Amino acid sequence: MHIPDGFVAPQVYIPAYLLDLGLLIYGFGKFKAILGEKTLPYLASLSVFSFVLMSIALPLPGGTSVHGLGVSGFSLLFGPWVSFLCVSLVLFLQAVIFGEGGITTFPLNSIGIGFLGSFCAFYTYKVIKAYFKDSFALFTAGFISTIISALFIALILGIHPHLFKDASGKPLYFPFGFSVVIPALLLPHIVVGIGEGLLTYLIIKLLKERVSRER
Repeated sequence: MHIPDGFVAPQVYIPAYLLDLGLLIYGFGKFKAILGEKTLPYLASLSVFSFVLMSIALPLPGGTSVHGLGVSGFSLLFGPWVSFLCVSLVLFLQAVIFGEGGITTFPLNSIGIGFLGSFCAFYTYKVIKAYFKDSFALFTAGFISTIISALFIALILGIHPHLFKDASGKPLYFPFGFSVVIPALLLPHIVVGIGEGLLTYLIIKLLKERVSRER
């Protein structure tokens, strides 16, 4: 799902850097409030788990890829701001060390996967849990957060050939429009979302009580 360098125009990634930086600074305040000697091992373990999941990427046509996220369990255990900050750190390290996802496109990956994924999981769970069983709410939170993140990435990429063209009409950056990129990203992420839903259920059932005792 990571967007690599060269696919996004400066007119998009420069404002995205400013927005993401502001969100990360605000999220850091939330992170400091929860950081403690007992919670640090859980945060580190979940960050490593997310790193591994996002590192196992299967390439898709058009230059992007499909992989697990591990975001929703993080968000439901520690809150969306902490999840956003930790997942963004994972994305930054992947971009800098392994070249997975771009440096210029980091803020878009951070906003799409870290911010939207975390907040969609958190609030989807709260809404669904009010009407259905906890297990269904956990699964749905993992599924919806994955689909929303993929949709955000698809919309960012898909709008480029419509906005940024040379004099002959040739796309300057990402070349495929919405009709190609949305199904190319969303269809495989339906399968990923099911996996994320099941993973979210397992993570919360295994760790929720332990984390609650340590906080």
